[in-house]
Amino acid sequence: MRMVAKTAFRVLFKKKPLLTELYKEFNTARAPATTMAVHEIAHYACPMSSQLLMIEDDARLAHMVSTYLAQSGLQVTHCADGKSGLAHLQNPESGIPAELVILDLMLPDIDGLEMCRRIRSLPGSAAQVPVLMLTAKGDPMDRIVGLEMGADDYLPKPFEPRELLARIRAILRRRTNGGRISSAQVLRFGTLEIDRDAHTVTVAGQLAELTAYQFDLLLALVERAGRVLTRDQIMEAVRGRELEAFDRSIDVHMGRIRAAIETDAKNPRRILTVRGVGYMFAKQQD
Repeated sequence: MRMVAKTAFRVLFKKKPLLTELYKEFNTARAPATTMAVHEIAHYACPMSSQLLMIEDDARLAHMVSTYLAQSGLQVTHCADGKSGLAHLQNPESGIPAELVILDLMLPDIDGLEMCRRIRSLPGSAAQVPVLMLTAKGDPMDRIVGLEMGADDYLPKPFEPRELLARIRAILRRRTNGGRISSAQVLRFGTLEIDRDAHTVTVAGQLAELTAYQFDLLLALVERAGRVLTRDQIMEAVRGRELEAFDRSIDVHMGRIRAAIETDAKNPRRILTVRGVGYMFAKQQD
């Protein structure tokens, strides 16, 4: 029986290189000593029993990812297509809303990019759920488009399961982290108001549409108003740790943030570009 299982996995490996790494990680995590270490890290790094939604048409891959993440206290609900994924986001079977969505770019019924757009168009808090996109495409433009459509982060296939876990932890940590520089819950800069608790941004009383990741990017700049930050510094401040990332993704997000909070995004007065260095949030505005 064991030989049959190994043979089956070898067949899968040839089809999906990602499964090779997952299988190795899964087998390692099954060892008692390693499992204990993983759980100890989970208690420290992210909330226990966090509810995730994985929208992935490959049932075996979804099962292995779910099993691996469960070792760190992350409960994963799997939906095999976009339609069922959207339905779950609006009416979760467990009654507990998903705190993060792992979204495959290639789905059988709805394109992953279109899924991002539809998620951001959902009513209420469901539209604000962070989206981590998985893509097997190597073209950077696909990643840029994904971020433009509302994804908070992305991970190209094949990937290290530990990196997936690290990125999930970073996103969840951003949403629950209370260790900010300023203690004020509502930050005001002229007509711009940022409410930490509600995770909302308003301009002249009008709600600005931002993803969870874009909200955290803006907050990182606001908390360091008047300071020029490099892209690496911005990503480190937001993620809580340095992770390999596509550098230009920050530029994409900044463009979206400017479109939401600036009177004229082409001539910004709040988020300024310092050529050759990075970005700065202006203390004096309006």
